[in-house]
Amino acid sequence: MPFHKYPPKIWGALNMKEGIYARLPQHYLKSLEKKEPTPVHYKPLGVKYIADPVTGKKKRVQDVPIPLYYPPENNDGLWGGEGWVAGWRYANNDKMSNRLRKTWKPKLFSRELYSEILNHKFTIAVTARTLDLIDAAYGFDFYILKTPKEDLNSKLGMDLRRAMLLRLVRKDTELYPDDSVKRDKVYIKYKEFEIDEEEAQWVGLSLEEAVEKQRQLEHKEPEPLFKGLADTLVKDLIIEKLSEPQLVEKK
Repeated sequence: MPFHKYPPKIWGALNMKEGIYARLPQHYLKSLEKKEPTPVHYKPLGVKYIADPVTGKKKRVQDVPIPLYYPPENNDGLWGGEGWVAGWRYANNDKMSNRLRKTWKPKLFSRELYSEILNHKFTIAVTARTLDLIDAAYGFDFYILKTPKEDLNSKLGMDLRRAMLLRLVRKDTELYPDDSVKRDKVYIKYKEFEIDEEEAQWVGLSLEEAVEKQRQLEHKEPEPLFKGLADTLVKDLIIEKLSEPQLVEKK
């Protein structure tokens, strides 16, 4: 069996340094950096040692995050960072009995949420924590725009953010085009989140979508052959015309 030049685990990272991946915008490549989300299902201690309440001596403690699984349905809703937690339970709540596998899933609610920027109501699957976060952010739009990508953890949420940012940067044509008073009021309210249109177009795109977008930007239609031949013929005729001797009549 032949050995690989590089371990398979780093193939993905190497691909990002060459080809069309390396030509993606820098602000988009920066958004792909992995960041730890805010803990939801546990409270981190933040220390490696704690003092024993009896002896007063330091003892090492485990501060390990709970592994979560995010099903594909997570990208179609707003779960507020919650996911599936896999573990074990005792049969009939008897610790002397066998343990059985169990998966704890967040309880979902279908709620209608209104976006002031997009001027549209969306029916979205949310959790109770998501509703609390929306209230803490003082509105659905503020929650989508303020929450970091790793905490939002939703393709739908990032698509909504991209649509909101594009609507803000295109305020003159798309933000309440028939109501200038409402347009100015909404724009001033969310003006702090405005970014360049070129950057806003890349917000929330998956790697596959970004590569396809870059490919379309680099794609150029081939020039028809007859056009090049026609231009060459015209140039040759002009040169031939200029090279002909001119007759000057004497008066």
